[in-house]
Amino acid sequence: MPYKVLISDSLSKEAVDILQKEKELTVDVNTKLTPAELKNVIKDYDALVVRSGTKATKEIIEAASKLKIIGRAGVGLDNVDINAASKKGIIVVNTPAGNTISTAEHAFAMMLAMSRNIPQADLSMKKGEWERKKFMGHELYGKTLGIVGLGRIGTEVAKRALSFGMKILAYDPYLSMERAKALGMEPADLDTLFRKSDYITVHTPLTEQTNHLISDKQFEIMKKDVRVINCARGGIIDEAALVRAVEVGKVAGAALDVYEEEPPNKDNKLLTLNKLVLTPHLGASTEEAQTNVAIEVASTVRDYLVSGCIRNAVNVPCVDPEVYKAIEPYLKLAEKMGAMQAQLVDGHMKKVKIRYVGEILKYDLSPFTLSIMKGMLTPILQDTVNFVNSMVIAKERGINIVEARTAEVQDFASLIIIEVETDKMKSSLIGTLFTKVHPRIVKIDESYVDAVPEGYMLVTSNKDVPGIIGQIGTILGKNGVNIAGMSFGREAKGGKAVSILNIDSDVPKNVLEEIRKSPNIYGVKLIKV
Repeated sequence: MPYKVLISDSLSKEAVDILQKEKELTVDVNTKLTPAELKNVIKDYDALVVRSGTKATKEIIEAASKLKIIGRAGVGLDNVDINAASKKGIIVVNTPAGNTISTAEHAFAMMLAMSRNIPQADLSMKKGEWERKKFMGHELYGKTLGIVGLGRIGTEVAKRALSFGMKILAYDPYLSMERAKALGMEPADLDTLFRKSDYITVHTPLTEQTNHLISDKQFEIMKKDVRVINCARGGIIDEAALVRAVEVGKVAGAALDVYEEEPPNKDNKLLTLNKLVLTPHLGASTEEAQTNVAIEVASTVRDYLVSGCIRNAVNVPCVDPEVYKAIEPYLKLAEKMGAMQAQLVDGHMKKVKIRYVGEILKYDLSPFTLSIMKGMLTPILQDTVNFVNSMVIAKERGINIVEARTAEVQDFASLIIIEVETDKMKSSLIGTLFTKVHPRIVKIDESYVDAVPEGYMLVTSNKDVPGIIGQIGTILGKNGVNIAGMSFGREAKGGKAVSILNIDSDVPKNVLEEIRKSPNIYGVKLIKV
């Protein structure tokens, strides 16, 4: 049966065609749904595609019994309850790159317009005036531009500023000295950037840390006649503080495309200041950008529904299709190891420590951790857990997850090590890839093994004495259970050992109990991965 897609905000024809041409999808376009109507119909859909008009609230998401993905044509996700979606295992995707150029160009256009008094001069001309001296401007050449946030948009602004001969100070907590210099800019802390910049532009998300990032204290340490630009998010610049800084002559000009309240209240004092250039949130408002983000979100939703490929997800780490091809064997190994470990331990999980060793460190590790936790929770929660909500569910259950990494290569090029602590025991599992594609378990607790994590597996803890495998094999054989493969390991000669048998079918409880009661058997677990 085809997946059903609902487009509830206007998208370009090119974007709608991408979805409608896919024979595995049925597409409905309805841009006039009220919130109540959307809540009523959403239960029938596998995907929802929106712009900023539709509000995918908690109530609507909870009413969505089939929904697998929400696609937002744009960057901001204020209209989507991401936490509610994550708890239901719904992937939320946006289009972070689609409006990069349009927003960077708008920020730069605002900086130029402010520097050369273009809006004010245009208004004067249209009044029939000719006031050349009144609109004396300032060149960008040789000035210092402080850029707060060096993501895609901040980097594009920097490229344009360099072409104008500007000097750049850049602040970003993840920007290394080497990367900054490679981009032709100087890294700086925020105070230094505020003190030394002639122009300051912000390109960060709005978070608790960036809310009112620029306020009275920051304006106080800035140069006299500084100019500021905000085409990112309203609230990063404290508007009341900006008004005060303009009125006392500290700030020579400001260019704003975003506001703490949108649209701004008509009595907002910003609207009365001649030194400000204001636009109504036009950063992404180009025909090219709107088409690009629509096409991108349509392609992302289609690819996920048809092939399972996840891109641009905000509540699950994104994996480029080419990268996915390279890491897919590791993802499968990680999920299988998580499933094994969950079935091998007893008691309530308290802590999961995951260590990555060797060549695997060249990849982003977060998808592997998600895979491990999905595998670990699935034996208990089944279809209610997936790659999106596995971490949320684990944390809700008080499981402490710790990641560690080491470049020191041991006996294998790459290793994944999972150590689990419950209220009853501790257990560890080490896995790797053979020939870079075939998952293998190479150690269980203190015993080295060579086990294939596939299908039904019988794992026994036993004393290292002759005849154990024959003993187990006899019991399985008389009950019609075929052995497909086996591996053995021991801590020391004559000590504790582990036997792993790959078998072709389930094992009845009475047969497991017979094995468990056999001589020299400490314990037995039937697991399925």
